[in-house]
Parts: sequence; C-alpha cells; structure tokens
Amino acid sequence: MFPDIAKDDVFRLETRRLWLRWPRLKDAPAIEAYCSKWEVARFTARIPHPYPKGSAERFVYAAREANSLGRDLTLVLTPNASPRKAVGAISLEARGAERLTLGYALNPEVWGRGYATEAVRAVVKAAFRLTAAVEIEASVQLDNAASRRVLEKAGFVHVGRGMRGAPARGAMIECDAFALKRADWAARSQAASLEATS
Repeated sequence: MFPDIAKDDVFRLETRRLWLRWPRLKDAPAIEAYCSKWEVARFTARIPHPYPKGSAERFVYAAREANSLGRDLTLVLTPNASPRKAVGAISLEARGAERLTLGYALNPEVWGRGYATEAVRAVVKAAFRLTAAVEIEASVQLDNAASRRVLEKAGFVHVGRGMRGAPARGAMIECDAFALKRADWAARSQAASLEATS
C-alpha cells in the first residue's frame, strides 16, 4: 500500500516539534520504558501488562519488516531537539486496499503537550498523499477522553460504538469508532490553506 519512498528507513516526517521516523533497535529501551506503564497499556489493544522483556525489540523488528514491505507504516515520535529519544509510536495499518487503521501510544511524560495531535495530523497527511486510501479508521476506549480529543482535532468524526478485540487484555472492550474520509480531509486542508493565505 505504501510507496517506495516510505519503504526506506531514511523516510521521516517532520512537524513543528517532532521527527517521526522508522524505529531502530536503539529505541527499544525507551519503548519498553513507556510500554511497561499501566497508564499506557490500559488504553491499547495490543500492549500487554506486565510488558514482557524483549517485546520492544520484537516490536521494532516487526515494524521495520512491515514498513519495508510497504504493508504498514510505523514510526516513532522524537522531539526534534532530541531526535534519538523515542517518546512514542504511531502506526497506520492496511485494512484492504482502501482503508487504514490508526494507532498510537506516547510516554506519559509527554502527555498534554499536543504531541499526539501533531503526529496524527502528520501521518494522516502522509497517508492521503502517499496512498490511495479513501478512509482512516481509529477506535478509542470509552474512558479515553484525551485520545478522543486528539482524533477530533485531526478531523476524525465519531461513527459509532461497539465491541473491539483487545488481545493484550484477553477480552472485547467497548470502544467509540472514528473515521476520517479522504474527501473530508481534502476539504478541511483546502479551507485551512485558504484561511492561511487570506
């Protein structure tokens, strides 16, 4: 799904405060440190708690493989002032030929700074510019108000509520579903561009 430009580990996205780049083995200790925290794991479907030793390394290898195949795109978030310090990760996973699923997790030490919103906007822009996806989907646990706000700021709209599989929790969890359609993103981007030039 992703083109050759994203299949090379020199690929990165830059925002005002962040670099989003391929994960590296050197990132594993930082990834393990924040994934080991219950306040991070509890809001995800896939991060187990306790977080097993070696899981961060496996995550890096799996992300790099999926990136290199162009199947998915997983990037770590690093402050542009400290590009070697991973403070989170964000991913877009293919769901057929036309849809992507968004997921992300951040170190609680950087919560409340707007990094998640900045990263989500950047990967959404990249997704719609680099792929033929017509829609990006995301889901949020009912009590995760912060993540809901992140999605809404990025233009996602609430499309329903239902049970979602959470393998790391060994259960189904009730979540709110969100989606952002290419046409809506394009209209929003155009409006923002016109506003900036007026």
